[in-house]
Amino acid sequence: QVQLVESGGGLVQPGGSLRLSCAASGSISSIYIMGWYRQAPGKERELVARIISGGITEYADSVKGRFTISGDNARNTIDLQMNSLKSEDTAVYYCTSILYGGMRYWGKGTLVTVSS
Repeated sequence: QVQLVESGGGLVQPGGSLRLSCAASGSISSIYIMGWYRQAPGKERELVARIISGGITEYADSVKGRFTISGDNARNTIDLQMNSLKSEDTAVYYCTSILYGGMRYWGKGTLVTVSS
């Protein structure tokens, strides 16, 4: 099993920045992919960014050039640096991991609100 705990959400003004962090524990060595999804009110959960084992990163088109995902193997964390935030980035952000065996785990989520 893998446990994921997110932190760093909050209220930020449009154009501002926020950094999310996700700490993983448990079967760390079995993790193949880690990433962030988000779910806005009334919308489906969508991929924001992810890191695949080996360091390959992928981003949703809506966040390319504004968000950066990074991993720290020593601390077993992944971060999501979010810059130039827009009101449409408002959502609950979830950390997720997929193991080599295909099992997926989710964190409980952290709320990001972009508003003036």
